[in-house]
Amino acid sequence: MWSALVLSFAVVFVAELGDKSQLMAMTFALRYRWWVVLSGILFATTAVHLVSVAVGHYLGVAIPATAISIVGGIAFLIFGAWTLRGDSLDDDEQSKAGRVARSAFLAVTSAFFLAELGDKTMLATITLATDNNWAGVWIGSTVGMVAADALAIVIGAVFGRHLPDNAIRYGASALFFGFGAWMLGDGLFPATGVVGPIAGAVALLLSVAAMVVVRRRARRVTEDEAPALMRP
Repeated sequence: MWSALVLSFAVVFVAELGDKSQLMAMTFALRYRWWVVLSGILFATTAVHLVSVAVGHYLGVAIPATAISIVGGIAFLIFGAWTLRGDSLDDDEQSKAGRVARSAFLAVTSAFFLAELGDKTMLATITLATDNNWAGVWIGSTVGMVAADALAIVIGAVFGRHLPDNAIRYGASALFFGFGAWMLGDGLFPATGVVGPIAGAVALLLSVAAMVVVRRRARRVTEDEAPALMRP
């Protein structure tokens, strides 16, 4: 149970970095007391992740372990691409976060419950529950999400809207690619026991290197265009 709890905490905490839920948490914290926002997030997350682990647990009973690893690896690669793309609040979610409701707790709970349905953290929780202790996944994923959103509330209160979004997004994406490669290695070569960790480490390093190169090229393009824009 403890290994499932720690793994789920780490995965979901990373998944929440730069996610839509963090943006909503920051926005709600500007309007309501922090403990009301955190309580609403805890209630909504507990309910959503309970449904997630139930689905994942009963799926895992009928699916072979190697197939679970392969499907899970592909899922985490998709999560990495999803995170790399970035996330933002649409007009409807922005209005929910900014609207003064009669009950702040109900407003936060309902908004987060709806936002998490079908979100990548819910899908990650389902994936983890297929091959891990359901109680550990439930507790770990819930605490991981609440901790990430609590961090967002604190950062939002201190720094406002000025956050290093790109650095957070790139780091979370690289970790997801590493998780995905690790699970794919374990699923495709289960007998070795070393392919998964090696593939995960290589994927993580390559992801970080690629993102650094892309960031440097983007910075060079910006610097090259700056003098041209200053010409009359």
